[in-house]
Amino acid sequence: ALTVRFITRRFIGDYDPTLEMIYRHVAVIDGEMVHFEILDTAGQEEDSLQIEEKIKWGDGFAVVYSVTDRCSFDEVMRLCFLINHLHSSPKRSGGAEQPPVVIVGNKKDLQFDRMVSTEDGENLSKALKLPFFEIS
Repeated sequence: ALTVRFITRRFIGDYDPTLEMIYRHVAVIDGEMVHFEILDTAGQEEDSLQIEEKIKWGDGFAVVYSVTDRCSFDEVMRLCFLINHLHSSPKRSGGAEQPPVVIVGNKKDLQFDRMVSTEDGENLSKALKLPFFEIS
């Protein structure tokens, strides 16, 4: 839903969150035309090699968790460390330059179902030295 909202500027409430999709989009950012190819992984990977291949594919990452799902939050640190590890590998072209990563807490409007506090998200982002946003 987050990716579709970014591309279409509309919220689509009815979609299959288990489908992996690649979206292509062109946007003007800071006066420059940027071509996006966005892989929405749907977070269903069971095989660590699948996760690693997807991380190697990316040049930037939004690590998204649901504030109503503690397990999704618990995955954030592991994914951020994996991104850091795979992108600092000498095998990657360009060497040690780290890709941009942002932590995003989603579903902030569902206050009564919240399992992860804003403070939890802020503390994790400070510990990992990454930007943090809560959105809905």
